[in-house]
Amino acid sequence: MNHHELYFQGLEKAKQKDYAGAIADFSQVIQVAPFDAEAYLHRGLAYYDLGQILPAVSDYTEALKIDSKFVEAYYSRALARVVLKNFPGALDDVERAIHLRGNYAAAYSLRGIVRRKQGLIQDAIASFKTAAELYLQQNDKENCRLCLEKIKQLQPPAKPAVQPQNPVTTTIISTKDYFTQLLDKAEKGDTKEAIADLNWVLQADPQDAQAYCCRGVVRCKMGNYREAIADFNQALLLKFQDAIVYRNRGKARASLGDHQGAIADFNQALQMQPEDALIYIARGNVYRAMGNYLGAIQDYTQALQINSDDAQAYYNRGIAYTLLEEMQSAVADYQRAASIFCEQEDWDNYQQVLDSLQKIQTAYPESKKQKYNLLRQKLLRLVGGYWEIAQRLIDQKQDDYPGRSDEWYLQRVIEDLERDRGR
Repeated sequence: MNHHELYFQGLEKAKQKDYAGAIADFSQVIQVAPFDAEAYLHRGLAYYDLGQILPAVSDYTEALKIDSKFVEAYYSRALARVVLKNFPGALDDVERAIHLRGNYAAAYSLRGIVRRKQGLIQDAIASFKTAAELYLQQNDKENCRLCLEKIKQLQPPAKPAVQPQNPVTTTIISTKDYFTQLLDKAEKGDTKEAIADLNWVLQADPQDAQAYCCRGVVRCKMGNYREAIADFNQALLLKFQDAIVYRNRGKARASLGDHQGAIADFNQALQMQPEDALIYIARGNVYRAMGNYLGAIQDYTQALQINSDDAQAYYNRGIAYTLLEEMQSAVADYQRAASIFCEQEDWDNYQQVLDSLQKIQTAYPESKKQKYNLLRQKLLRLVGGYWEIAQRLIDQKQDDYPGRSDEWYLQRVIEDLERDRGR
């Protein structure tokens, strides 16, 4: 029997699970043809299936000495190294396999397993995601489903809803939830990638209501309100009855000028989550847009009862008060909002509030003093609470530019400090 026949006989024996017989046949092939990388690979696979991991690794290594671009040998050695708990070695092998064959779905899946064992959950999810995508392209639905299962297992179960009396309300937000990470991605401005990720989730499982909800939220952020509403409708059709769906659909409807639809959605959301200050603020904004300023003030006040440090609620209530020409109340709210934004070092919003104060200075001269106090507070924060440092900087400015207003000096010192810190 020549070595080709022996090789095929060995493959047949391995298929029949006669691994010892297969090893004997491949050994004979190697004696006759010592540079047959395939024979080493298959003898290694037979050793692996017999549970003899070290001889398997040794055979894969021999195969790679003969052919350094032997993708299957890298993949097989990676598998064996996982069993030996040599994770860095396994990762190295699987990376080489992927480098040589970019669409090697099984290699990405194995990479996910290695990263999971190394405790790098995000990286593992990304690898399983790529594997699922490749399996889908290759019409291997079963392996695609298995990869999606692995992703689900890596996500901790969602936290129970805030209101235990309503078991239907499961919350989409859970600390390391895959969808939460996608929303974070969108929050940081990476909306395109977040949408792409959600599209493949929905391609793999068109019944994933949570993915529709999530895509709707991202589309809202992108300003695609009509598509967002279609996604929220789909989530609701698939029985994803969550306050987050109603709250965001309400925002989308409000942005499209459908005030009544928005109010109906916010009412529904509040039934599910009566302690959510964000929903009261959102509904208050719609009332304000409709000219119902008293209704708006009522909602902002309700939000502040739930969260007394909500700067947005103070700021929005301040706007509503100015529309009612109650300037004293408006200034008090603006000042409170500015103080909170200052504590949070949210300088963009802080500046916005100061601009609003500026606008009503003419109507209410007292606010000039308020603005001075707020600038003083911001400067104090920038110098770590040491007013003597601030005073020294102000004195310096007064020497350089005599005869300006106190407010002007404060503003210049703040600008200098911010510029030095690269804000």
